[in-house]
Amino acid sequence: MFNNIKNDIKSVLKNDPASRNAIEVFLLYPSIHALFNHRIAHWFYKKKFKFIARAISQLSRFFTGIEIHPGAKIGKGLFIDHGMGVVIGETAEIGDYVTIYHGVTLGGTGKDKGKRHPTVGSNVIIGCGAKVLGPINIGDDSKIGANSVVLKDVPKGCTAVGIPAINKNKRC
Repeated sequence: MFNNIKNDIKSVLKNDPASRNAIEVFLLYPSIHALFNHRIAHWFYKKKFKFIARAISQLSRFFTGIEIHPGAKIGKGLFIDHGMGVVIGETAEIGDYVTIYHGVTLGGTGKDKGKRHPTVGSNVIIGCGAKVLGPINIGDDSKIGANSVVLKDVPKGCTAVGIPAINKNKRC
């Protein structure tokens, strides 16, 4: 868990030109607070202490404006930039070194049981205001444009934009 937090901090230092040092990032960046709290809540969630997990998650949302369900699986080095309004659902899965901008939703499309949120590969960039909905896959090294609504899979290395999102790369 702590190695993941260390990688999250390194990701902020690498991707945010306004960040100065690791101490500043750890103490003052709401995205790091949200991820730290999520990683603790996720541990409780996996141990079936779901009430405690949800309580931690809700307190974190209150203080950071970033809502991450404790059931969500998040890899190392997640960078949430200007995180206000980010929502990550219960069955969402996020790979390593993903960048998510403000107002992004990784959400479901109904009340189905089981897998109902997106799976996001590694090294993906999701632009501000994007909505990625349903049990779809976003391939490694892909990009989602700002304010896009993604309802279908995005292959590896592709760029999806628009409402509904379409792949802009000819090879996709």
